[in-house]
Amino acid sequence: MLKFIFCLLLVQPPAGPAEHGLFVSSLWLLQQFGSQSVTDSQNDLRLKSVLAKALAKDGVITLNEVSEFMSSESFQKIAGKDDAIDVGDVARTLGTSIPESRTKLNAQLRSHVEYLTTTYDMIDDEHRNGAQRLANWMVSKYDSEKNLDVIVICTGNSRRSILGASMGNLAAAYYGLTNVQFYSGGTAPTAFNSRTIATLKAIGFSVEATGSEATRGEPKTSNPVYRVKWGHGMESIEFSKHYADKNNPQHDFAALLVCTEADAGCPSVTGALLRLSMPYFDPKSYDDSPLESVKYAERRDDIGRTMLSALCQVRRLIDAKQRQPASQ
Repeated sequence: MLKFIFCLLLVQPPAGPAEHGLFVSSLWLLQQFGSQSVTDSQNDLRLKSVLAKALAKDGVITLNEVSEFMSSESFQKIAGKDDAIDVGDVARTLGTSIPESRTKLNAQLRSHVEYLTTTYDMIDDEHRNGAQRLANWMVSKYDSEKNLDVIVICTGNSRRSILGASMGNLAAAYYGLTNVQFYSGGTAPTAFNSRTIATLKAIGFSVEATGSEATRGEPKTSNPVYRVKWGHGMESIEFSKHYADKNNPQHDFAALLVCTEADAGCPSVTGALLRLSMPYFDPKSYDDSPLESVKYAERRDDIGRTMLSALCQVRRLIDAKQRQPASQ
């Protein structure tokens, strides 16, 4: 059964059962309209198993088959009178619920994100718990009229922190959370590493030098300024800087510490309302080895799926709050 599931997950392109296959499209349907337990990556493999079993029989989904992941009310709205969700129901429902910001993403990036949304079972417990904490904080502070800021911090602000900010901004656009913004910073700035640039470009980010240079951290390290784009009208300016740099938010933000050195060196982050330790192994260890590009891609995707999981939860929880009567 698991071999069958993972073969299905290899499909990648952009939008609808015809392009992606019914299994992947149905997975997205449940992620968006299923019960809140669907957004917990701990349940992701179980969800896929249940869904694969349901579709393998006759290509339709009944409430009895997915009742642990979808309420009868939500199911009925999608299924209609025939009490079954088929390929037409999936296509229609997904087609009318795509955030505008998702349509503006670079096509290659959107395709990669859609692949990552099928791999939430690969998130380990530490990062799964971190994603839940970040999501809960975002929902508690969310105001559609105000920006909600996150600074991703590592030591040199050259690899993991920039990957985190870039993948975080991509995740926010994918889930239509356009007022959520991710920034990057370090405790001992160096430079935006060329390997980080390469691994971002490999999935469709545009990373172009602006021709200017920021203040150098290490005396001998050039610190060029880059423009990072992930969609139409979606971009950030990136260079290596201290997390408290004037170009970053100064207060009321969440701080994500993505390396153990920065975590140990920053017992508190001035201005942060949430300080969250979420360390990732440094791909720098593989520099100049045959595994270099593979390991940078691995780290990019590890961080990316965690960011997507967190933002998926935020989207679902915000939508649920907005549906509640005002008296509640």
